[in-house]
This record gives sequence, C-alpha cells and structure tokens, in this order.
Amino acid sequence: MNDDPSMQKVAALSDFDAQPMKCVEIGDTPILLIRSGETIHGYQAKCPHAGAPLEEGALCNGRLVCPWHKGTFEIESGAIVEPPPLMPLKRYPVKIDGDNVLASATPLDDSPARDSSAQPDTRTFAIIGAGAAGAAACSTLRQAGFTGRIVLIEREPRTPYDRTSLSKFVPSGEMSPDEVPALLPDDFFERESIDVIQAEVATLDAGAKRIDIGSAPSIHYDAALVACGGIPKRPSLQAGEAEGVAEFIRLLRGRDDARGLLETATPKSHALVLGASFIGLEVAAALRGRDVAVTVVSPGNVPFEKQFGPQIARLVMGLHESHGVQFRMGRHAVAVKRNDEMSDARLCVTLDDGATVDCDFVVAGLGIHLPTDFVAGVERNEDGSLDVDASMRVADGLFAAGDIARFDLPIEPGGRIRVEHWRLAQQHARIAAHAMLGSSRNEPFVPFFWTYHFDKTIEYLGHARQWDQTVFTGSPEKFEFIALFGDKGKLVAAVGCERNRQMGALAEAMRETLSVEDALKIAEGS
Repeated sequence: MNDDPSMQKVAALSDFDAQPMKCVEIGDTPILLIRSGETIHGYQAKCPHAGAPLEEGALCNGRLVCPWHKGTFEIESGAIVEPPPLMPLKRYPVKIDGDNVLASATPLDDSPARDSSAQPDTRTFAIIGAGAAGAAACSTLRQAGFTGRIVLIEREPRTPYDRTSLSKFVPSGEMSPDEVPALLPDDFFERESIDVIQAEVATLDAGAKRIDIGSAPSIHYDAALVACGGIPKRPSLQAGEAEGVAEFIRLLRGRDDARGLLETATPKSHALVLGASFIGLEVAAALRGRDVAVTVVSPGNVPFEKQFGPQIARLVMGLHESHGVQFRMGRHAVAVKRNDEMSDARLCVTLDDGATVDCDFVVAGLGIHLPTDFVAGVERNEDGSLDVDASMRVADGLFAAGDIARFDLPIEPGGRIRVEHWRLAQQHARIAAHAMLGSSRNEPFVPFFWTYHFDKTIEYLGHARQWDQTVFTGSPEKFEFIALFGDKGKLVAAVGCERNRQMGALAEAMRETLSVEDALKIAEGS
C-alpha cells in the first residue's frame, strides 16, 4: 500500500528479470533503476562527470561502471569507487509494492550530518595544484568526513576543469574554451570551506612541513599533496624564439593556450604538429575538423605503436591519413624561420634531413617536464619525479600524485613507473587523500585512458610493459573491437573501440589477475 503521494509507479518488478537496469522518467527527471537482489535502487541517470547514459554501463562486483570514461560507483550507495566523476550519484527513493516499482522524482538528502559535539579538527591539509588530482583530493577528503582546514594552492586563476577536452574538442570548434566543463560544482569550494590561494609555491620544506609562497605567510601543514602536473616542453628550434616566429609556436595546457590556438588556426591555414603523442594527434584530428591542413612530424615509424601494438597503430595512422593528415615520420624539426611577405605560408620549418615544411603555425606535443624544484628535503629522480609508496607517500606527511609520481602498479609488478594519464592522477589523489586521513585503500587500481580521433574513441586499460600475445575480438578495420594483450597467458592490457560495456566489465575484472582466456569471455559478452 502506497501512502506517499510523491511515489509513482514507474516499472514492474518483472521488468528486471532479464535486465537488471532500466531508465524511467518522472516528468522531466530521468531515473536509473538498478536491481540488486531483492532491492531496487534509484539513481540519477547520467554520469555526473560528462553526462554519459549510465544504463549503457556495466554492472559487476556490486558496482556500476560508466560506459564512457569508466567512472565507477557502488550500487548499494552510489558512492564513488573510481573517478573521473568526483561527486557521488544522486539517489532517489524507490519502493516495491507487489509487482509494482514506485519511485519519486524528489532526490534523497544525502548531506552528511555534522556532529556538533565533536571536537574541532585542527589539522591543515595543503594541496598544490588545482588540476584533476587536486580536485579529486579535495572532494575525497570532504566526502570521507575531514572537517579540518584544506588549502588549495594554484598558480593560475582558475578552478579545476576537464583539461582533456582542450585537445579533443576545442580545436575543432565543437566546444569553446569557456565551455570546457568544471570538475566540481561551481559552489563546491565555498560550500566546503576550502581555502583557494592563487600563488606560486616558492618552497615546500618536507622536513619542516612548511610551504612558502613568496611574501604571504607560510603555510604549516599536517599533510600535503603535491599534484602540480607537468609543463609542456617547448621545441628546441634554431630561431624558434625570434620575433614573428615565437608567437606562432603553440603549446596546449590550459584554456588560455586553447584560445591562442583558436586565434591562429583559421580555416585553410596549415598547422605543423611536432610529436605524434596522444595530445599531438588529438589536436591534429580536431584541427582537420576546423578545415586546417595538418602535417605531423615525429620520430618513430607509426604513432602509438608502443602503446597499441603495430596493427592498431597502423589503423589509427590510416584513419588520420584518410582525413587528410600528412605524416613525416622518422624525422624531427631543427630550425624555423619567418617566410617573406610574398609566401603563402607564414613559417618555414627545416627537418633533420634538410627537407622543409611551410606552415602557418606550429603545435608542439613533445611531452612535459616536471616542475618539482620547489620540493626540498626529499630526493627527486633525474626527471624531477618523486618516488611514492602504495599510499602515494613520499615522506612523512608528504604525498604526490599524477605526472610527478613514480609508483608501483599492483596489477603489474616490475618496478616503479610514471604514467601521464589524467584519470590516473585522480586515482592517485583519492588514494593519497585517504592516506592523509590515516586510512588505506588496499584494493588494486587499473589505469585507464581514452583518446579521441575523428569521432572514434579508443580506450586503454592496464599498463603493458611488454606482451607476447594479442587476441582480437570484433572488427578492428571498422573500429569495433577489443584487443587483449597477454604476457605468458596473463592479461596485461586491453584496447577497445565501440565496446563500452565490455571494457567496463574488464576494468573491474582486471583488479585481480586475469587470464587472456577469461578476459576473452568478458570481451565477447553482450
């Protein structure tokens, strides 16, 4: 018997016999219903990260995996297990009345109760860097119940936003720099009483647990997370800093860089992309959507061969070529000069074999350097990275996440690695945040990234140092496939395209050792 007038019949319990998820609407409110045993849970229907339809995701191990970017939530509570979403799922009341499933469009109030009798937490946690990792650390600390002071220090005047869009969607005009979505609600930092300080950190003294930021008072911390990310490398070109040349060599890290790129990348112009990196080729693909001619210059034979293997790498290169991208592989640029006013192109770039390429501007995708010189009192590796343990700890009270962290990957032992993936930085930050609070997260995590080229999203799970076996399912030539990379029968990585649900299921399964044979069963599932 239903005595609550806000509860409406939205489904029959028998609807869930064949499929445990169903999306319904009450007025203008879509609600995702998920059956778990004898219970039906109601959640917001779209992922809080980028709006993916969660009903197309995977259910496994009591978790819901987002189909697009593999954000993961607990089915019982909607709590975050894996980013990139940084906020839990909004919950809706659901009731079972016989064979009727009733729900309300009024979300449940999941605001944490504050214990007014509790002693105030006097600790100060400092986070350096307001990127993906910094945002993840702030949200995790507050969701875990930390009520002490959080200080977020960032040199740029910004709040965290989804920087992956800058190379994937902004250069083509699909999204303006100002439309790049924020990672957290607009009022998050004020609502959660987080101090945001725009400043350049001069020194972090790990021994004294002190952060100096110029003329401002020093910050004494109980725990600190360094999540400053990397700085794009500027190409070393003869005459590259000359007037009339330097301003047409573009890097891409933030919104201002993207605005500058858009000002330069006018239709019918010619871009020279240095480096066949993921960012380099994403920009190349996006610029072709803007009717900009693109030539890519890079060492090596085939882009992404190291990560994807030769077959997939050649397919991606062929996709670019079919859309008009020209490649000069096995080469690197050595010099650049300004052409005279009569030339059709603004610049002339000389390659190491003496050949020249005329272009209007250069985009560099040559990797990053790590700006960790300010960290004192700990050892830094030759590349500036910091060694961390399983909790992302560098030293007592000091943690590191993202590009600058050199870490052991539990699912693939073999020594510390450093990985420049945006979502991995968020995973690091969540682990570090729990460790700052004195708790540990022992569950293995699986690296994941996605790259976008000409409407094709290619996903990568795991981290393969080497592999001796590649097993395909689907049709690679149609960009509808999963490739499983095995080493001695064990799955070490998977690459997929247009197989969102199966890749989500693999993301969960790969937390434990998984054979290629068992992975193939998951990959071939519906």
